[in-house]
Amino acid sequence: MTEALETCDLIIEAGWVVPVQPHGVVLENYAVVVSGDLIIDILPTPEAAKKYSARKTVSRPDAALMPGMVNAHTHNPMTLLRGVADDLPLMPWLQEHIWPIEAAIMGPEYVSDGVELAIAEMIRGGTTSTNDNYFFPDAQAATYNKYGFRALVGLPIIDFPSAWAKTHAEYFDKACEVHDNYRRDPLVRTAFAPHAPYTVCNDNFERIRLLSDQLDIPVHCHVHETAHEVEESIKVHGLRPIARLDQLGLWNDRMIAVHMTQLSDAEITLCADRGISVVHCPQSNMKLASGFAPVEKLRRAGVNLAVGTDGCASNNDLDMFDELRTAALLAKAVASDATALNAASALHIATLGGAKAIGMADIIGSIEIGKQADLICIDLSAIETQPVYNVISQIVYSCGRQQVSDVWIAGVAKLEEGQLLAMDSIALIQKAKHWRQRIAAI
Repeated sequence: MTEALETCDLIIEAGWVVPVQPHGVVLENYAVVVSGDLIIDILPTPEAAKKYSARKTVSRPDAALMPGMVNAHTHNPMTLLRGVADDLPLMPWLQEHIWPIEAAIMGPEYVSDGVELAIAEMIRGGTTSTNDNYFFPDAQAATYNKYGFRALVGLPIIDFPSAWAKTHAEYFDKACEVHDNYRRDPLVRTAFAPHAPYTVCNDNFERIRLLSDQLDIPVHCHVHETAHEVEESIKVHGLRPIARLDQLGLWNDRMIAVHMTQLSDAEITLCADRGISVVHCPQSNMKLASGFAPVEKLRRAGVNLAVGTDGCASNNDLDMFDELRTAALLAKAVASDATALNAASALHIATLGGAKAIGMADIIGSIEIGKQADLICIDLSAIETQPVYNVISQIVYSCGRQQVSDVWIAGVAKLEEGQLLAMDSIALIQKAKHWRQRIAAI
């Protein structure tokens, strides 16, 4: 008597499955089985056909199947500012160009349209979750929700008025309202997003710490981005920014510290002791000449590392494959060590490390039974990735985002054979051109 097959929604058959956890493992000719939004099995492809009856089977014999990339630091509405003020250092770039433009155009329509463009770019490039830090988080969250994209949305806190809020109290009131509206959303979560130590006062940092503890949500902040930031903090507060944040009780395992290019050995040890997550944004740091994060020192100290592109105004793209490769190469150059941040470790920080940083390592970042089916297929049959000796090395050092063929978020297909699903590319481009006309006229 033939045993009845178990039913499932999706079987993805791949030439290689790269689960990320266990570290450095590659499973050849394996399948991942999905039911609803969850991974329910990982097994050799021939066995999957004998065990399961799937509503849909996707066969990619020349592809690597891996967890979706986690872009752990972005300002996604700034896709609409791509290239407006290039080749400038950080503070003139911000104060003389970005902030004045934002003051002229900031509003929910700009934010929604920028996030929509970012979602399409990220999906096409194999990114399935993002940590966004910008104004109008209500518009951001609604757009991520509309397209079924996984996001940690920052609740902005900054000491000066903006189109989003005029007073300190209004920033906090609106932040709590957005958090309440999305606290049960399956894909959208929230974090406090104080801009930086040089734009947030002690009283507001202390309130953030209290609310972060009460609501059990992360804090996402630019920290030690430039030498100038550190020098000014010593002049104004008598402390380096990390020491100040530690004194205020914020230097803990909820802190997502972005950039971190200026670190002493003692600060690296403190990061490890406190359970900080550090988000490395190598291309933005290089473009703005901000400095180099000591990635290998942080990794060897046991600090959780993640990768982010930063915003399109300072990168100028959301290409996590390119960012990942840059992170791996730069880590070697900074450490003067060719073995620093090897391919498997680099892939880890772009996936599971990012998931841990944004508080989602229990549900995403690796291909494991019981986790969410946030998955991508990378076609390795292209000339640029032949021949294949080491799949993980190929992904880190050779692959381009154009080789992403398929993307799923929570088991829902977002990209199929290179084509966006449920997003109108022509309309997105027209909106981008509309904003370009408005911004160019400022």
